[in-house]
Amino acid sequence: MNTVTLSLDEIRNLIKAAFLASNTSEPNAISVSDALTAAEALGQTGHGLRRVTSYCAQARSGKVAGFAEPEAEQTAPSVILVDAANGFAYPAIDRAMDLLPPVAAGQGIAMAGIRRSHHCGVMGLVVERLADAGLVALMVANTPGAIAPWGGRTPLFGTNPIAFAAPLEGQDPLVIDLSLSRVARGKIMAANQKGEAIPEGWALDADGNATTDPQAALAGTMVPLGEAKGTALALMVEMLSAGLIGANYAYEASSFFDSEGPPPGVGQTIIAISPERLGGANALARFAEMADKVSSDPGARLPGRRRHALRQKALETGIETDASLIAEIREIAAG
Repeated sequence: MNTVTLSLDEIRNLIKAAFLASNTSEPNAISVSDALTAAEALGQTGHGLRRVTSYCAQARSGKVAGFAEPEAEQTAPSVILVDAANGFAYPAIDRAMDLLPPVAAGQGIAMAGIRRSHHCGVMGLVVERLADAGLVALMVANTPGAIAPWGGRTPLFGTNPIAFAAPLEGQDPLVIDLSLSRVARGKIMAANQKGEAIPEGWALDADGNATTDPQAALAGTMVPLGEAKGTALALMVEMLSAGLIGANYAYEASSFFDSEGPPPGVGQTIIAISPERLGGANALARFAEMADKVSSDPGARLPGRRRHALRQKALETGIETDASLIAEIREIAAG
């Protein structure tokens, strides 16, 4: 594979240009390019540059409303409802992030539900922003059907990621970000784009058989994390991020990967908590104490710690990526 190395600013500007050429407003192009670039900086390539072509195709076809302006309503003192208006998730998330910290600071807890939304990328980046503001954060999101109930074959649940972050006294925040499939579906998409096989154990084909063919995997179902326990958690996420806020369930949502059909209309739920309101002035020190216990255990690693080193390396040396992918994105940007 031929590769090319670009700085983060070059990647951000290229992504922005591709969206501006794809029926997307400048504020939305900026929001999306910031999110995809941040994903690349963390090595989450399935949520970065490899999303550009499908996102742009959806904006051009109207499956995603590139000029949508998310609207927020405070339905109770600590509850915010955001309508993404069938646009990209990132501008709606940005709107929620503007509102959550002051509400959480005043009420002790704040919750935002985002409906009529789209793929929300690396959720660890979202909860990390709240932890940087001194808040404990939990986020769940549903995605188009990809996981069957345990023992079944119908993809009723999405891969349904869960993310959590907590500020630590004197340290970078703790960030946990995981998908409820054994691997993120974006890895299957990336393998399909590169024409590579996937490891056995990642996915099943439409007949419920194990497969190493990414196309068959995308047409089938993902193997859940933790077997029956993973599907139970996926059901919980469907209730919290779709049923609770009026978004589409996974089985009602169209694909994130192509430009066919109606908008996905999925949902995201974000909860922000002021640690001082529950644990007092000692809360952040207690968080750090637990984190230090994990870090000091020989052979153990605190979740999310690699992200800081990866981000710093990307800032210093740029990102090495597939030259053909960059050429494809440049072609989109050229109109």
